[in-house]
Amino acid sequence: MREIELAKVGDLKDGEMKECLAGEAKILLARVDGRFHAIGATCTHYGAPLAEGALCGKRLICPWHHANFDVTTGDLLEPPAFDALPRYEVKVKDGRVMAVLPDKVEDRRTPPMAKRDARDGRTFVILGGGAAGYMAAQTLREENFQGRILMITREDRLPYDRPNLSKDYLHGHADPEWMPLRTDDFFSEHEIEVWRGREVARVDAKAKTISFKDGAQLVYDALLVATGGEPRTLPIPGSELKNVLTLRSFDDADAIIAAAENAKRAVVIGASFIGMEAAFSLRTRGLEVMVVAPERTPFEHTLGAEVGALFQQVHESNGVQFRLGAKAERIVGAGKVEAVALDGGEKIEADLVVIGVGVRPATGFLEGVVFGEDGGVIVDEHLRAADSLYAAGDIARFTDVRTNESSRIEHWRTALQQGHNAARNMAGRATVYDAVPFFWTVQFDATLRYVGHAAKWDEIIFDGEVEKKDFIAFYVKDDQIRAAAGMNRDREMAMIEDLMRRNELPAASELRSGGGFSFQRIGHANVAKSHRHS
Repeated sequence: MREIELAKVGDLKDGEMKECLAGEAKILLARVDGRFHAIGATCTHYGAPLAEGALCGKRLICPWHHANFDVTTGDLLEPPAFDALPRYEVKVKDGRVMAVLPDKVEDRRTPPMAKRDARDGRTFVILGGGAAGYMAAQTLREENFQGRILMITREDRLPYDRPNLSKDYLHGHADPEWMPLRTDDFFSEHEIEVWRGREVARVDAKAKTISFKDGAQLVYDALLVATGGEPRTLPIPGSELKNVLTLRSFDDADAIIAAAENAKRAVVIGASFIGMEAAFSLRTRGLEVMVVAPERTPFEHTLGAEVGALFQQVHESNGVQFRLGAKAERIVGAGKVEAVALDGGEKIEADLVVIGVGVRPATGFLEGVVFGEDGGVIVDEHLRAADSLYAAGDIARFTDVRTNESSRIEHWRTALQQGHNAARNMAGRATVYDAVPFFWTVQFDATLRYVGHAAKWDEIIFDGEVEKKDFIAFYVKDDQIRAAAGMNRDREMAMIEDLMRRNELPAASELRSGGGFSFQRIGHANVAKSHRHS
């Protein structure tokens, strides 16, 4: 062990933090309630510099993807990170702040987890190997569950980083070996069984049984259903042709990459996040790309026309073309796609078509639960859908504690949060689901972060300038700020999440007038302009 000086006592005021170097190691020093704390300085998710995030009391929020840590202990509070931060002893000597460091400084630590105990005969099953399923498995062991944990996935893979399928992996900046969330050794060490390539035919919630397509049957004590979404296809002629593909799974991404290697022209049908990120990735690979969608602008119903127009401009400046206000009528080809015919008569030549028109909940095998009109599973405040059966992720339809509205959110981090919450409830710790949603997208040089959830809004209030990619957009309904989207405002967006978590956002009327919100809390003094949403 060695003592390293990180700062002088007067360098940090209460509530401040900074990154310090100890040789090659990066240490985050923070002062909270008069005491100094030293932890790892980089987020255990993608390595973001945590000093650029938000320190809200003891809660430290990552500036990139909003993993939350306790700055006094390094403990993980919120995903998308899975590992906690290392914590170091701090000593104050003669006005100097010293950290006691080991000879080898690690950048992360795995949270403490229980060991399997053969005397615990319970079997907890997790159906689905995505974000919610993985997070639930880890959380059960963190919550001292010592019974059998069995994860069942239809894919022949361990859980992997699904958001990067349409980003780094698709445009060639991430290797396949980088994509798994954890190694085989991790699952073995913590005695989490993973059944791969298994198809479920039926779940009987009353009998607490799972029937497989091969005829096998399994009885569970508690079940989390986290089967995610199935990509929607287009019921148009030619959709069965070769090189007409969707993007949801690892195999889907591999199929698109293989098709792209021998293609020059791609058509992306749908201006969804998957569609637009696929367009970005295919263009990065050098293909000519055309996006076809019925909306007037991309993301019109998700982010509004102003932000959507910015993304369109970003894509167009990088060579992507658009046919908006148009629908694909048929896909033309002799065995393999050759063109896409639009409803207006135009025919667009294509060697590859990616359909990105959303997903539907994968719930057709469930019996004994209540479904929403969209096929989502209706859950209570503990994410419970039936006795000893829970649902999380894309399939879960829950009541938002902040708006009292029924919601179903198809975001990676929300799935992680729900998997974490459901596992706590399965393990016996009654925990109401009240997490703040967050998602991000990266397209060329435009990175957008979004906090909250606004399926509809009356008004968007802007701070900053959208066209300069430097803004926060506040989505308002019934004078309540439901969500915020921002570019180049990372710390402010992290602080907005904390205000939303603590229910301390002001009424929109205060924000609109520029008085009372205390924009100083998020780094700005006033509001620039306001737009109505039609």
